[in-house]
Amino acid sequence: MIDFLLTAIKIIFLLGFLILIHEGGHFIVAKLCKVKVNEFAIGFGPTIWRKQGKETKYALRLIPLGGFVSMEGEDRYSEEKGSFSKTSIPKRIAIVLAGGTVNIVFGLLVYFALSGITGNYISQTIDQVNSSEITQLQSGDRILKINDKSIHLNSDIEIALEKTEGAEAKILLERNGENIEVYQKPIENKIRNIGIYFGTQGDELISEIMAIYPESPAEEVGLQTNDKIVEINGESTNNDAYKAAELISNSSGKCNLLIERNGELLKIEVEPQETIIYSLGVTMEGAENNLQNNIYYAFWDTTNFSLSIIENLKMLFTGKVSANQLMGPIGISEVVAETEGISDFVYLLALISLSLGVTNLLPFPPLDGGKVVLLIIEGIRKKPLKENIEIGIQMTGFALIIMLSIYVAYNDVLRVF
Repeated sequence: MIDFLLTAIKIIFLLGFLILIHEGGHFIVAKLCKVKVNEFAIGFGPTIWRKQGKETKYALRLIPLGGFVSMEGEDRYSEEKGSFSKTSIPKRIAIVLAGGTVNIVFGLLVYFALSGITGNYISQTIDQVNSSEITQLQSGDRILKINDKSIHLNSDIEIALEKTEGAEAKILLERNGENIEVYQKPIENKIRNIGIYFGTQGDELISEIMAIYPESPAEEVGLQTNDKIVEINGESTNNDAYKAAELISNSSGKCNLLIERNGELLKIEVEPQETIIYSLGVTMEGAENNLQNNIYYAFWDTTNFSLSIIENLKMLFTGKVSANQLMGPIGISEVVAETEGISDFVYLLALISLSLGVTNLLPFPPLDGGKVVLLIIEGIRKKPLKENIEIGIQMTGFALIIMLSIYVAYNDVLRVF
């Protein structure tokens, strides 16, 4: 019972806080633009608390799954002073963009702070050359660029080498205080995988499946997100993602997986696919754990994290990621329930805030990004769209989002129950 109450408190706080800062962004910018705000509400349904300010009514409602800032002249044209519809288009766009922007900025700042506190980054300096095939690199070399791509994190090296597809790479190094260019062919390593991403618990990768590649062996045999790989060919994974990946890669033929799904154990057989990974055959030095380094690496880690969110959206719209992997309030609640410790919870808060902000700014009605598109059209036409046309666009978009929400909720229920 106590665990249930704690989970409920965490979920209500997470949703309520993210809605508060989102709507607060709209509210503050509206006030700065001299637009009259009639009501600022968190939640939907029956009002459980209200307070009338000088101009604005503040309300807290029963269901913490949304909120709104009701501005004068927002839904219907109004000639009243402080009307949203009479405000200049740049100011209206700023008001509309404010909510998602606040979510994005909050998510990035929290992620940056957590990354800086964690530390323990790998530097760009080579500690040891481990292969006789690597003749152009030396211990102490600092990798600055690969094929003109700047290197800031160890993951940048992996991405740059993947793009070479095994061809010789131009590498800019700092060696003994001088910048030099060398050309080195990466080492080709063949590994076997089943097309899954592993999840995290705190700072550790665990053997629970976070995402599945479309048309991968994992998808073909019916593996699902939140499945936990307990054993591979009779050997325990110890809830360690690295061990699970190693057991899959080193297997010959099919892998016999023991999966924990919703408290039940299932046996699934899967044939891994072969993937080529490129490396430089070197070991990199650990970065010194000081404030300057932590800020530097946290900045680039946060930048890459932001780009990955955008890339995931691109993959979703291009069909490279299945819509089955989208998560709604039910799925988020399940993930929140599994968080352990403040750091884990705050990281999830930042991730959801960033995802919420980016998604909300997509140019699709009735999302804020869609409203911006309509405002831009109004600016080009020098007059707003006819009210019935705009309402039709908004309602069509709203209906599509409702259908998507039902689909996502259905998949969440299947995953959870």
